[in-house]
Amino acid sequence: MRGAMELEPELLLQEARENVEAAQSYRRELGHRLEGLREARRQIKESASQTRDVLKQHFNDLKGTLGKLLDERLVTLLQEVDTIEQETIKPLDDCQKLIEHGVNTAEDLVREGEIAMRGGVGEENEKLWSFTKKASHIQLDSLPEVPLLVDVPCLSAQLDDSILNIVKDHIFKHGTVASRPPVQIEELIEKPGGIIVRWCKVDDDFTAQDYRLQFRKCTSNHFEDVYVGSETEFIVLHIDPNVDYQFRVCARGDGRQEWSPWSVPQIGHSTLVPHEWTAGFEGYSLSSRRNIALRNDSESSGVLYSRAPTYFCGQTLTFRVETVGQPDRRDSIGVCAEKQDGYDSLQRDQAVCISTNGAVFVNGKEMTNQLPAVTSGSTVTFDIEAVTLGTPNNNEGGHFKLRVTISSNNREVVFDWLLDQSCGSLYFGCSFFYPGWKVLVF
Repeated sequence: MRGAMELEPELLLQEARENVEAAQSYRRELGHRLEGLREARRQIKESASQTRDVLKQHFNDLKGTLGKLLDERLVTLLQEVDTIEQETIKPLDDCQKLIEHGVNTAEDLVREGEIAMRGGVGEENEKLWSFTKKASHIQLDSLPEVPLLVDVPCLSAQLDDSILNIVKDHIFKHGTVASRPPVQIEELIEKPGGIIVRWCKVDDDFTAQDYRLQFRKCTSNHFEDVYVGSETEFIVLHIDPNVDYQFRVCARGDGRQEWSPWSVPQIGHSTLVPHEWTAGFEGYSLSSRRNIALRNDSESSGVLYSRAPTYFCGQTLTFRVETVGQPDRRDSIGVCAEKQDGYDSLQRDQAVCISTNGAVFVNGKEMTNQLPAVTSGSTVTFDIEAVTLGTPNNNEGGHFKLRVTISSNNREVVFDWLLDQSCGSLYFGCSFFYPGWKVLVF
């Protein structure tokens, strides 16, 4: 009885410790949730503030633009009035000058006639004769035509008040406020030298025609476009390892010109070392990041290997053929356990590869199954998983088995690859006998 009572305090103490640990864990979890609430509140507040600023700026710009357009239209109409006025007044001015000239001529003739008539018929006969002769040369019965009022312009402004209703209708429908964007980023997957970004629609009523993906380093203030298209997945390359990047995506509705609001930015990074080709190989020219190899015109032949064994089982290794040259059955793209100089192709022992004609080789032997021929834009992927590690088997000729899946042009072959020794990582390589082949690896 005493032994049981002595054990009871120890059990109580142990239970107390467990309760304290549970309470501490509970407090930590609640703290995380409080932080999540603070983040959610901050997102709502900041996005609301930004949306207000965007709306105010947009409508101020719209107001200024509409005012400018109305002023420009007014100037155009006033110029039309001026043109019509000037063009139709000119004939009237010409007619007025003609009439005023006739009035002056008639007044002069009246004065001259009155003077001639005062002298009577005697000694002033010569003046009367001269006046009569002068008057006969003037067409006193010829009057210029003056247009009737119905024949001259009477300007007026034709203004359709219905435009106010049309504009009002458009203004009342212009702009919307969305509580959340129609698309969101759902997954970021690290790759050597890149990150696969996947996104999805979150608004069932929204029909997307195109998507637009942007990214930036977290230390940068400027996002840049990296993809525009209809796909919902894209690999962003030229990613520096262990550097945080922000990604955001938006969409354009079917038949629309404007883009939707941006998704909530997501932060991602890659811890994987970028794949690089070996520099200095005479037969190949490399890009600045050494992830693109171009077979040049050099007569040198051989396999261009990776700088280091950076491919690990469980990953996906991808080759994208950017341009093509003349194919040769000895061409190869693939992986190997180790670099071996003196070979002009990966069609050898301790390597698996695909030729440009689609033939698949395992440890130097051609398989019965074949993939489509490699063309410009083709993507070839290698997925390798460790299967077994055991004692040497004389029948199979190796003791380290890998399950290999090679995919190209929507076709794939799956087979087991036996190695003489285990290896934690693999080299990749390529060989082309004719120039023009350009291969990107990621």
